[in-house]
Amino acid sequence: MGHVSTSSAAPHGHAAPARKDLLRLAFLSLGVVFGDIGTSPLYTLKECLHVAAVHGEAVDRTDLFGILSLMFWALLLVVTVKYVVFVMRADHDGEGGILALLALVPERYRHSAHGIGGVSGMTLLAVVGASLLYGDGVITPAISVLSAVEGLAVASPALARFVVPITCLILVGLFALQSRGTGDVGRLFGPVMLVWFVTLAVLGLRQIVGEPAVLEALWPGWGAEFFWRHGLRGILILGSVVLVVTGGEALYADMGHFGLKPIRLAWSCLVLPALVLAYLGQGALILRDPSAAAEPFFRLVPPGPATWALVILASLATVIASQALISGAFSLTRQAMLQGFLPRMTIRHTAYDNEGQIYIPEVNALLAIGCLALVVTFRESVRLAAAYGIAVTGTMAVTSVLYYLVVRYSWGWGKWRSLAILVFFLALDLPFLAANLFKFFDGGYVPMLIGAALIAGMLIWSHGRTAVIDRYSRQFGPWEEVWPTLAPRVASRVPGGAVFLAPSRDHVPPLLVHHVELTRALQETVLLVTVEDLVVPEAAPAERAVVERLGDGFWRVVVRFGYMEEPHLVPLLRTIAAGADIPIDVDAATYFIGHATIVADEGGKLSRIPEAIFAYLKRNAVQEERRYQVPAERVIEVGEQISL
Repeated sequence: MGHVSTSSAAPHGHAAPARKDLLRLAFLSLGVVFGDIGTSPLYTLKECLHVAAVHGEAVDRTDLFGILSLMFWALLLVVTVKYVVFVMRADHDGEGGILALLALVPERYRHSAHGIGGVSGMTLLAVVGASLLYGDGVITPAISVLSAVEGLAVASPALARFVVPITCLILVGLFALQSRGTGDVGRLFGPVMLVWFVTLAVLGLRQIVGEPAVLEALWPGWGAEFFWRHGLRGILILGSVVLVVTGGEALYADMGHFGLKPIRLAWSCLVLPALVLAYLGQGALILRDPSAAAEPFFRLVPPGPATWALVILASLATVIASQALISGAFSLTRQAMLQGFLPRMTIRHTAYDNEGQIYIPEVNALLAIGCLALVVTFRESVRLAAAYGIAVTGTMAVTSVLYYLVVRYSWGWGKWRSLAILVFFLALDLPFLAANLFKFFDGGYVPMLIGAALIAGMLIWSHGRTAVIDRYSRQFGPWEEVWPTLAPRVASRVPGGAVFLAPSRDHVPPLLVHHVELTRALQETVLLVTVEDLVVPEAAPAERAVVERLGDGFWRVVVRFGYMEEPHLVPLLRTIAAGADIPIDVDAATYFIGHATIVADEGGKLSRIPEAIFAYLKRNAVQEERRYQVPAERVIEVGEQISL
């Protein structure tokens, strides 16, 4: 059973990784976690200078220092201080991300009646933040790969018509790689990103040595002066400055894949220094040659073979940048399923020593379809560029509010200490969010529309699932209460055995009651089986199963599987029956599995349209017989039509 961890331990309660494993995981994280934020030097300073320019005039030295100062302090305060130092300490069984934060919020805030449709305000906030992150997860691979492939048209205009088809082929290949797991992807992409970050550092340092005056930009006063000089226009620059931190939320969302310490190590020792040197190096180049402002990144190297080499490396890095959001979407989906916001999907664990390394085929397919649709629809990365940032800044603000509730009411921090953290975080988040809202009609609506659809779906599923559970809990009580009233209805006990899958060990499965009411008969031996998932690779023999004899030929069996185990139910029940001396042949037994069909009508807890959507989602969720690999010829499915 899961437990809540508020420490900075390794994922899911495992011991902290040894030094060798720490270095290995830090290296692997380069190709999975840091791709998005690591490729921001390609376009961020160029975009900031473009926005800051007035009537096409060149940005002067003071403005350049102001922009560089804002970029540096955004990296330091938002990513390093807010996320790496503070927020990433809040893990739920080793998992990070906004839904992990929600799981740590005290229940009185998560389940209070205030909100929409019975969903609390804090839960609604978390759902909004998670949905916006999905929207950004669709855009990031599309714009990253498209912008990289567009370099072909720069090299040869004749290749322009092949940009979209090649982009689509690369995206298909990228999503096909996901089934190998983030560990394998990290081994494939890690070396490339290591070369990338070292290249950023070396190129930037080379320019800084030639123009050391650029180091003055680290002084925060330059950023304040920029706002003073430009007023409202100065605030709008934050809509472009935020590009330096767009991958910051991915660090937290991907924490379950590698753990807190490896990500902290990689960020502090390599990624942050490389990014700072790259930005300052571009600034130093512009100080010496103002014409470089048109393309400051690729001008870091002399024209010729060095430029082509940098273009190829940058293209590889931007493809890899997609990985952070894809991996984050897998983690987010798993958390949403565990907390009842999404229907059950197929989760494949891809690493024995880390539960967080997962692959979800359904999510992978939906992300691939979304990315391909965006590429085919927009066809140019510049048309998608305005969509960057608006979703992430909204998620960052929601994260701050939820983190305040965790430190104040779950961790017991003092009132003023907690409020100080909240005010500090929101002082960073809200200006970025406000600046990005101005980009809504220029493309920012894309992640917002995707997010809105997901918000509706998650709320409908959560509300519908709660309504079903409430209905069954009122109708079907514990064994001790239900069986005395049900037993007189059993006209005969027939030879053989039956296995009823029970969603909860505390309530009689509804299917058993319906079966008796319909057939008036029951097998001589009946197992009420509940399956529980553990957060360890394999269940220990001592905790594999709990068997309880209920009398009258009934046995309650609770079986547990670790996350790396295939949940083969029949062989395990065979072993349990032999060990507990249960008189049943599980290979010849009948397995009863119930499916509730939702009938959409008026007058229930859900109106007709939401109820129809919930019914569709429930029909397409992964069913128990498929998950537990019960032989189809031994299964009897009993359907029940219910209205909510």
